[in-house]
Amino acid sequence: MEKLKSYSPIILRIGLALVFLWFGFNQITDPTSWYGFVPDSVSTITGLTIARIVFLNGLFEIIAGTALAFGLFTRVAAGLLFLHILDIAFIVGLDSIGIRDLGLSVATFVIFLNGMDRATLDHYIRN
Repeated sequence: MEKLKSYSPIILRIGLALVFLWFGFNQITDPTSWYGFVPDSVSTITGLTIARIVFLNGLFEIIAGTALAFGLFTRVAAGLLFLHILDIAFIVGLDSIGIRDLGLSVATFVIFLNGMDRATLDHYIRN
């Protein structure tokens, strides 16, 4: 099992990237399913329609999720995704969805703390 430990940062990074990519693509391809998750206050504060907020959120998650999957700007992507999902967890509240998002944010924070791993583009570019 000791040899397998070295794979844990890679598996965590790619697994979470897939989660963000799934959510991002789902928001782009089926935005109306996500309208109910956007608090009216967010639309009021930003001046954007809920449709635009869902689209921009999905686009952000696709871009940052792709960067995370490939390990390009790993720490930046993980940091932004951590803040993003933590914010969602607090907006949603501490119900079953909020707790799930809190767990995802902690896992994403771990990637931020670890930075690049040996299977990231960051690692290959650096070396």
